[in-house]
Amino acid sequence: MGERGALQPHRGRLLSEDARKEWIAGLIGRQPRKAALFTQALTHGSASPDHYERLEFLGDRILGLVIGEWLFELYPAEPEGKLSARFNQIVSGEVCAEIARGIGIQPHMILGKQARDDGATDSANVLGDMMEALIGALYLDGGIEEARAFIRRLWAGRVDGIDQAPKHPKSALQEWAAAHKRRTPEYQLIDRSGPPHNPRFTVRVHIHNVGEASATGASKQEAETAAARALMEQLR
Repeated sequence: MGERGALQPHRGRLLSEDARKEWIAGLIGRQPRKAALFTQALTHGSASPDHYERLEFLGDRILGLVIGEWLFELYPAEPEGKLSARFNQIVSGEVCAEIARGIGIQPHMILGKQARDDGATDSANVLGDMMEALIGALYLDGGIEEARAFIRRLWAGRVDGIDQAPKHPKSALQEWAAAHKRRTPEYQLIDRSGPPHNPRFTVRVHIHNVGEASATGASKQEAETAAARALMEQLR
């Protein structure tokens, strides 16, 4: 591998460091001033001790600030509870992972061999964290205004395209049970598998004399949410 930097395999393809830099420039609309920040944001701990986690910590806070002020502007008549419901859905790890997939992050992830073999490129946890790390990198490279514009571009359809505050599936299921005079939904962890960096949790939700559903996610909370959503679909 004579090119600058090691070539990173992803699903049978080889991408060079130059290809990654070109992708980053296209993503943020210019050449980065501190390219190393973006490389770090895309680097998993299995590949280097200089990995994404610190940038993810920063990016998570920047994302929260930008989405919070955006919702405050868009919905001036809504109380705190409804704003919080919108916020929690919009900044969830699941949404961050979906956006990461949408911008084509997977071929540019820098992973150790074991992490690649274990499927880290499809891990919602890793994808979501790297998305937030990219936000942190852009904030450090270009400041809050560039980070704000970046977030508003990528999250636009999820923030201003909702007519009413979305209800969390677990809350919706609990409200359904109460309205129909049923017992409170019970959640049970029935399986945990996968390596530490890409765990999979399977949860079953059950309402006595009504039904049950199971789902798998990258965290126990994600699996519970998916299971509640699946049971709500059965009840409609």
